[in-house]
Amino acid sequence: MSDNTPSGNNGLTYAQSGVDIDAGNELVRRIKPLVKATSRPGADSDIGGFGGLFDLKGAGLKDPILVAANDGVGTKLKIAIDTKQHRTVGIDLVAMCVNDLIVQGAEPLFFLDYFACGSLELETATDVVAGIAEGCKMSGSALIGGETAEMPGMYAEDDYDLAGFSVGAVERGQMLPRKDLGAGDVLLGLASSGVHSNGYSMVRKIVELSGLSWEDSAPFAEGQSLGEALMTPTRIYVKPLLAALKATSGIKALAHITGGGLPENLPRVLPDNTSARIDLAAIDTPAVFKWLAATGGVAESEMLRTFNCGVGMVVVVAAEDADTITEVLSSEGETVFRIGEITDTDGASVAFENTLGLSSASSGQAAK
Repeated sequence: MSDNTPSGNNGLTYAQSGVDIDAGNELVRRIKPLVKATSRPGADSDIGGFGGLFDLKGAGLKDPILVAANDGVGTKLKIAIDTKQHRTVGIDLVAMCVNDLIVQGAEPLFFLDYFACGSLELETATDVVAGIAEGCKMSGSALIGGETAEMPGMYAEDDYDLAGFSVGAVERGQMLPRKDLGAGDVLLGLASSGVHSNGYSMVRKIVELSGLSWEDSAPFAEGQSLGEALMTPTRIYVKPLLAALKATSGIKALAHITGGGLPENLPRVLPDNTSARIDLAAIDTPAVFKWLAATGGVAESEMLRTFNCGVGMVVVVAAEDADTITEVLSSEGETVFRIGEITDTDGASVAFENTLGLSSASSGQAAK
C-alpha cells in the first residue's frame, strides 16, 4: 500500500488530495512583512482576519465618492511561468487596477489580490505577492487582504492565475472627466514602459513565429533575454498624476491605454460630436513594438488597436495649461509627448496623422 492511500486507522488527509494547509500558513507568515510595508493612513495593513478594514476618515477624506476596479494580468502570466520570472507580474496586477482608478481622479486607497494555483509553490507565491506589495507602494495603496486558492485538477501543477481588486476615492465635485472637455483641448501622451499587460496572446504568437526562445537575446533590448524584456512591468502613473492634479486645475480627463489601444480607449472620455486628432509621429515608439510589427508582419492599424504603441496614458488638458502640466509631469519622472488635440467632428472618434514608423509585412519584412 502506498503512503498516499488511506489504510487502517490512517484516514485520507487534505494534503493527499493535493491541498497543503501548512504551506498556505507558511505563505501567510512569509508575506506579513511585505504587506505591513504597504501601510498608509487609513489602514494598518495587518492580514489574517476575515476581511480587510479601511478608515476613510483616517485617510483624511471629507466627502468621498468611492471608485472600484478589478483586473488581471492576462496571458503575460504564461511567460512568467515559462521563464520562472514571478516577481514583476504582481506590479502588473496592481498597475492595471490603479491606473483605471486615477483616470477618474481617484486616489487608490487599498488593494486585494486573488492567487489561484494547481499546487502552492511557496517561492513562486512569495515572489508574486512581493511584486503586488511593490506595486501597492508605488501607487500609495495598502494591501489589506487577499485569497490564496490551491485547486488541484483545476490548474496544472505549475500554473497559476491572478486577479486584483482596487478601491480608491475622489472628493465629490473633483471626478474626471470634467464637463468642460471640448474642442481645442490638448492631448498629452505619457510614455509606456513597453507592452504593459495587453496583447500578450499576439506577443506569444509572434515569438513562436520568430523561432526565438525566451533565453535568447532580445533583438530590441541590449543586455536582456527575450523573456526578461517582455516581462517589463506595466508603468504605474498614479503618483505623478496625483501631483499634477494637485498642482494645477488644467487636467480635464485621463484615458488609460490598455487593450484596444488609442482607437478604443480614448473615445471613452470624449464628449459626443468630438474627435481626437493624433499625430503618430509625435510618439517615440519603443523598439519592442517595431520588432513585434516587423517579425509578425502586423499592420500599423492592427498594432494600434492591440497595443499601447508607446503611450500608456493620455492626459487631456486645457491648451493654456499644457506647458505647465507637462513640466509638472516631467519633474515627476514622466516622459510626455504632445500628441494632438480634440476637435469638433461628426466623423471618426480618433483620427490619426502620419505614422509610427513601424516595419511590417507591407514594407517587405515578413515573419521568419
